[in-house]
Amino acid sequence: MKMLNHILRLTLCLTVVLRAAADPTPPALVPAPQKMVLGQGEFTLKADTIICTDRASIATGRQLAERLRKSTGYSVKVSSRLSASRAIKNAILLTTKEAKADLGAEGYELTVASNSVVIRAPSQAGLFYGAQTLSQLLPPEIFSTNVVAHKDWQMPCVQIEDQPRFTWRGMMLDVSRDFFTKEEVEQILDLLALHKINTFHWHLVDNNGWRIEIKKYPKLTTVGAWREHSRVTPRRPRADNPEKGTAHPAWAEALPTVYGPDGRYGGFYTQKEIREVVAYAAARSTTVKHKVSRRI
Repeated sequence: MKMLNHILRLTLCLTVVLRAAADPTPPALVPAPQKMVLGQGEFTLKADTIICTDRASIATGRQLAERLRKSTGYSVKVSSRLSASRAIKNAILLTTKEAKADLGAEGYELTVASNSVVIRAPSQAGLFYGAQTLSQLLPPEIFSTNVVAHKDWQMPCVQIEDQPRFTWRGMMLDVSRDFFTKEEVEQILDLLALHKINTFHWHLVDNNGWRIEIKKYPKLTTVGAWREHSRVTPRRPRADNPEKGTAHPAWAEALPTVYGPDGRYGGFYTQKEIREVVAYAAARSTTVKHKVSRRI
């Protein structure tokens, strides 16, 4: 009987191991796609891989090429001359041709084979989101801002069909209370786009700080954009009175962009910077909603 129990336990363990081997862990994608079927093998991104697009999708293709270039160092060529709507060897194809209309404005199909990748969507927003999923299929080093040498840039063969469950997918950033520079806001927009968030609420004005340049009323920013210190950080010693404030000098190094020359906390965006952020978001299929408090 003991021997039989040992045999049964061994059989159960082998079954679990074999099942795990036959059912590999699916890619960690956020958000999880509606449908995903994992295949066999991998596609390897190489220095001579090209991105092919239809003419309407050239900007989306260039955006993907730039993302890949930063971490791989590959100068991936983008071509819209090929009118192909089918897979091309050693190429990533982005196209709206023959896309399923029922995927909606933000849906897409992504097929990764061992020798090609195809992203197909009814609109540019869908193609863009398909490209975000493609990035998540690659090793995490793809998100590095510096070139990562000697890396195998592989993604698993997979068939994905996805579209958002909710039309409105938003996040709010309150820069009135805690100021973020234009560059930091753009970094946040990149993260939102990666996770397919399509609405960015920008809380720009409240009693804690006025962040929009209004040329007719300059004191709104020269005075209203600044205060003695942040709600969440210690005071930084003021330049005109070093003994005023209790912060460690390291705060000056960690937060150089949120303190003015006189030691006050804050900042604001010029009208040009506001327009640039809105354009940056639009290129990532994100709508900016400017929020102004009713208490003002």
